Amino acid sequence: MTTEQDIDCAKRTINSEIEAIRAMENSLDKSLSDALDIMQKATGRVIVTGMGKSGHIGTKIAATLASTGTPSFFIHPAEASHGDLGMLTEDDVVLAISNGGESKELSDIIIYCKRYGIPLIAITKNPDSSLGRAGDILLKLPDYREACPLGMAPTTSTTATLMLGDVLAVCLMERKGFSKLDYKRRHPGGKLGAMLQKVSDLMHRGDEIPIVTENTFMQEAMLTMSSKMLGCVGVVDTFGKLIGIITDGDLRRAMSSDILAKKVTEVMTENPKTISPEVLAAEALNTMNNTGKGITQLFVLDEDQKPVGVIHIHDCLRAGVA
Repeated sequence: MTTEQDIDCAKRTINSEIEAIRAMENSLDKSLSDALDIMQKATGRVIVTGMGKSGHIGTKIAATLASTGTPSFFIHPAEASHGDLGMLTEDDVVLAISNGGESKELSDIIIYCKRYGIPLIAITKNPDSSLGRAGDILLKLPDYREACPLGMAPTTSTTATLMLGDVLAVCLMERKGFSKLDYKRRHPGGKLGAMLQKVSDLMHRGDEIPIVTENTFMQEAMLTMSSKMLGCVGVVDTFGKLIGIITDGDLRRAMSSDILAKKVTEVMTENPKTISPEVLAAEALNTMNNTGKGITQLFVLDEDQKPVGVIHIHDCLRAGVA
């Protein structure tokens, strides 16, 4: 085949799946809100199940729900018939997926839900199927031909199912007011975890903060600066508020034979850039990178403008914030 033919095939596949998704978008109704109500009110978990390709999509849906504030996991329907039904409780909700609605492997889960009054949300294109009739709520998939040239391999249907799973997860996030902090708590590792760390997670605090008062002489300030090894020292007034900072650059610019006898207020940079402990570390890194003055550290201030920490550019880089 030629490149032109390949691209034509790709476009037909994409357009076929887009059409199905648009059809699903236009058919959304109250059943979506009903399903969300049940999932949000559940005191247990959302148990996702499905066979074959539906199961693979179901695994992803369960993972997305779990990582966005809705406790969830996937149960393989065949394993459910051999003991894993014991994972289900009456506090749970079951989200069962079958494009045609006649996956016989789902029968034991369906029966178990009916026996113990466990809410069953059915995802299928066929309302008159075994699954469609058994569901307490039906979320209907678009009845579109698969993008596969044979019209058989799950392609359009799995894309639509995946999209519906994302709809459920995102709608539940909005209902619950799921925040970046909530997301971070569920993603402590990897790049996402690093980017969602706050300044307070990385900053130096307590005795590690290099601080002197406004009446301190430079000899003592330089000793403090050297011992804390953060390349700076903060200057506070009699109320403990930060009024200036002395960095390695300030020392080079002010170097003279009598520098040790000067007061810190003669050398410091007034009104330095600072940051709040509650902002993301990525914002602190952006502030340091974009001041145009080669800043490598920021004092972290509380609401009263008093230092509660120092964050260094190396802290951000070590934590993977970049």
